[in-house]
Amino acid sequence: MILVAYALVCLIFGTTFLAIKIGVDAGAPPFFSAGLRFFVAGAVLFLWMVWKHKANFSLLLRKELLFTGAALTFGTFSALYWAEQYVSSGLAAVLSATGPIMILLMQATVLRQKASSISLYGCIIGFIGVLLLVLPNLALDVSPLWIVGCVVVLIGECCYAAGAIYSKKVITSMPEVSPIALNAVQMMYGGLLLSILSMATEKVHPEFLFSIKTAGSLLYLTVVGSMVGHTLFYWLVAKTNPVFPSTWLYISPPIAVGVGFLFYSETVSWVTLLGVFTIIGGTLLVNAAALKQLIQKPRPKTKTADALLPRQAE
Repeated sequence: MILVAYALVCLIFGTTFLAIKIGVDAGAPPFFSAGLRFFVAGAVLFLWMVWKHKANFSLLLRKELLFTGAALTFGTFSALYWAEQYVSSGLAAVLSATGPIMILLMQATVLRQKASSISLYGCIIGFIGVLLLVLPNLALDVSPLWIVGCVVVLIGECCYAAGAIYSKKVITSMPEVSPIALNAVQMMYGGLLLSILSMATEKVHPEFLFSIKTAGSLLYLTVVGSMVGHTLFYWLVAKTNPVFPSTWLYISPPIAVGVGFLFYSETVSWVTLLGVFTIIGGTLLVNAAALKQLIQKPRPKTKTADALLPRQAE
C-alpha cells in the first residue's frame, strides 16, 4: 500500500504545477485561489472524518496544526502560486525538486540527524536529472521578476521542508488521531492564512470563477490535488519518514514527459531520456535502505509504522 500510495502521489502532483499555471494565467488571483482550494478541501475532509467519528472539533484548537499549516501549506504554496506568475511551471517543478535535499540538510544541521552519504549523493543525482529533463526545453527570459520568482520558490521549499519534518513529529505525538484528519485541519489553517494574505494584497473579482480554465483548474486542484494527493502524502509521512514521500518531486517530471509523448506526440530527446534514468537512479539511492526494508517480509507483531524504515537519531 505504501508503494501504491507513493505512485499515486507522483502521478497526481506531477500534474498540479501545470494546473496552477493554467489557473494563474487565466486570471485567478494566486493567493485567493490557493486559499480557497486548501480551505474547501480541508473542510470537506474534516467534516467527513467527524461524520465517521474519527475526529472531533477540538482538533481545530491544536496549535501544532496551525504551525504545520503555516509551514507546509501557507509557506509553500503562497510562494509557488505567486512565483508561477513569472516563471514557467516546468522551472517551478525544477526548483521544487530541491525539497528532499532541504529536508535532508535540515535534519542534518538543525536536528543533528546523521544522513548517509548515499542519500546525499542520491539527492544531488536526482536534482541533476530534473535539470537534464526540463532545462533544455525552457525558454528563459531572465528578468528581475524571473529571478525573484526563482528565489521565492526556493524559500517556499524551505517552508515545505520544515513543515514536512514538523508534521512527522505532530503525527507521532498524536497516534490516536487519523493522519487524514490532521492533514485536513492543517490545510484549513493554511487556506485561512492564504485567504488573509489575499484580502491584504489582492482585489478579487468573483467572475473569474466563471471561466472554464480557472474553474477547472480550481476544481482539479481542490479535489484531486488537495483532497486526494495531500491526504496520501500525509499518510505516507506517517507511515515512513519526511524524505521518502518528498521524492515525488523527482518522479513526477518523467511522468509528465511520458504523458506528453504518448498523448501529445511531444519529442523525447536523448537528453530527456538521460534525465529520466538519472532521476530514477537518484531516487533509488535516496531511498535505498527504505526500499530494501519495504520489500522484505515484515516481522510479525510489528505495530509501529516507523519499523518500515531505518531508525534515525533523535
